[in-house]
Amino acid sequence: MAVASGAIGARPTWLIIGAASIGNALEWFDLLVYGYLAVTFSRLFFPANNEVVSLLLSFGTFGVSYLFRPLGALVLGAYADRAGRKASLLVSIQLMMAGTLLTAILPTYHSIGVAAPVGILIARLLQAFSVGGEFGSATTFLAEHGKERKGFFASFQWAGQGLATVLASAFGIVLAEALTGDQLDSWGWRLPYLFGLLIGPIGFYIRCDIDETPEYIAAQTSPAPLRELFTGQLDRLFLAIGVAVISNSSNYLILYMPTYAITQLKLPASTGFIATLIGGLILTFGSPLVGHWSDSVGRTRIMIVAAILFFVTAYPAFLLLTGAPTVVVVIFVVVWLSMLKTGYSGALPSLMAEIFPTRTRGAGVALSYNISVPIFGGFAPFFAALLIELSGDRRAPSFYLMLTALISLGALIAVRSRTDIE
Repeated sequence: MAVASGAIGARPTWLIIGAASIGNALEWFDLLVYGYLAVTFSRLFFPANNEVVSLLLSFGTFGVSYLFRPLGALVLGAYADRAGRKASLLVSIQLMMAGTLLTAILPTYHSIGVAAPVGILIARLLQAFSVGGEFGSATTFLAEHGKERKGFFASFQWAGQGLATVLASAFGIVLAEALTGDQLDSWGWRLPYLFGLLIGPIGFYIRCDIDETPEYIAAQTSPAPLRELFTGQLDRLFLAIGVAVISNSSNYLILYMPTYAITQLKLPASTGFIATLIGGLILTFGSPLVGHWSDSVGRTRIMIVAAILFFVTAYPAFLLLTGAPTVVVVIFVVVWLSMLKTGYSGALPSLMAEIFPTRTRGAGVALSYNISVPIFGGFAPFFAALLIELSGDRRAPSFYLMLTALISLGALIAVRSRTDIE
């Protein structure tokens, strides 16, 4: 019998959801801020004679850190299956706070030379390790508390990420509009990270006061969840990797929009931030609605429609962006992509949790998601910038989005045919 990290009590629904969501929102907030301020970071930590090279180094560091996420998934995912979902959630938020602190206080290249980009890389690796375990633990925690409403409960995983997008975008707008370029480079970029340090202890405190999930307590835990996963559930692992692909690629291409608006469309920095803020609001409030809907009609039906729409509309969306590069058009395209992402991702966490049995769910969800993220998500902004530079075609990111939509569509069809999941 599993050893509970806390006794089952009459904890209110909002506390259960908030415990998973606040930490997830904080961890994604820090990651999103780095993506939104990539141009600033490229100047301060990765100076080069060529602006494109400098930006690619900044995005490359962002992408390389994502290679560390599977390690976090292996360690913290297995820990969640052995020690409990709550225990893993507490560890992940502490690691993220350490990475945030390092970023907030780190001197720039001008002050300490090559130690600056090395320090940024270390901070990104800490955060990537943390988030690698966070998704599996938080998703499993929410789904297992949901009973007959797994879709609704687990959808708050993405609602938390949507809230992080809203907060990070709001900071981006304020920093871009209220500060001069010199002020932003001198001290303004540190403000979002200092804000993250204020929120972290709140998330840790709330997580200390939650109960372990009833499903975990009732289950017979596995002494070696990773071995069980790799020897008997590889097919489930690959299916879960596949269904997560388009969610990750679309997420990080939306994250790339502020940089795309600045470097390719020559629009003010605030344009992309306003667009992604609206997209974050859609994800925050739309995900629970989709999750609730999926409890009634099934996960895969909703997700298949969203994947098809991604494939059909990706190229026209970027064609519109490049043909009419205005604030209104950027907002329209980001809103459309965010609606599709919400329709797909709102049902995704519960589907991934249902693919795996309780004994290996923490490791299975964490590892499958975090194999998909670095390959198709973390490097998406890097690939988008590189494809544009190599081809000279500003619409090139749409082809990447179309390819990943096809991969997830195939995985969803396989899930329907090989499991009893609808």
